[in-house]
Amino acid sequence: MMRKLLAVLPLVAVLLLAAPVARAQELLSEVQVTTQNVTITDPTIVGQMQNDIRTFLNNRSWTSQAHRPEEKIRLRVFIGIEKIPQNGSYQTTMRMISTRPVYGTGYETNVISIVDRSFNFNYSPQAPLDFSPNSFVSNLSSLLGYYAYMVIGMDRDTFAPLGGTPYYELARNVVNYTANQTSTNEPDAGWLGSGSRDRHFLLDNLTDPQLQAFRTGLYGYYRQGMDVFVEKPEDARSSVMQALTGIQKAAVTRPNTLFARSFFEAKSDEIANIFRTSQDQRQKQELVTMLIEVDPANAAKYQSVLK
Repeated sequence: MMRKLLAVLPLVAVLLLAAPVARAQELLSEVQVTTQNVTITDPTIVGQMQNDIRTFLNNRSWTSQAHRPEEKIRLRVFIGIEKIPQNGSYQTTMRMISTRPVYGTGYETNVISIVDRSFNFNYSPQAPLDFSPNSFVSNLSSLLGYYAYMVIGMDRDTFAPLGGTPYYELARNVVNYTANQTSTNEPDAGWLGSGSRDRHFLLDNLTDPQLQAFRTGLYGYYRQGMDVFVEKPEDARSSVMQALTGIQKAAVTRPNTLFARSFFEAKSDEIANIFRTSQDQRQKQELVTMLIEVDPANAAKYQSVLK
């Protein structure tokens, strides 16, 4: 698959992704914008906002590599408008879910499921939504650019060990220049690293050498596990178990990491399904004991593996 090859390109080549010469269009996004107990005088603004965000994500080249339609990363984005402090200013909550196909099947598996509760921005239907990888344009374009790079980086990590590194570096650029911008009245604490669920914190989780097991776990879970499950289910379970063990150890080393919470939010049901049909009772008990420690919120799902 092309995406497997993309993940192992040399760093120098990948860093060309900011150049305008390629038309990669890596994302295939669905965007839904809704209102939450707020009144909008012109309801057509919501539809245009939704269309502008979808077009921005899908039509922009985020890397320098061409993608066939079946190779694009599927992404669902849900934005709920909660407040409109003033005309053109929106306080929203955003949930984003990206998926990836499992080799040899028609199954799509979640890679990231994350909620941003301070997804706040200014928006005008008359102003084009533009973006620069190296300078601030607007908070909305920075938010979308940051998450585009994060989604692509995590997708690459599932196809090659640490394959997403160049994209996390680009996401870091967005964090740095947006956190320091003073050109607009769009202050956003989510860029500052002051909270345990902000964008700065998620990026730190994925780039901290002490937490590298998070990312190598992605490769073990998906490429060495899910992608071979149809042909070699026991080998696949062993690889998934090893990946989860690494993720669990990293989570214990650094409790309450945003990556771990997001990972298990996306994968808890799937993990239970992977091991429910296993005949290895010892493996299943080890799995349940380990996951209840690191993800107690989903303990009931893991306990069901033993029934």
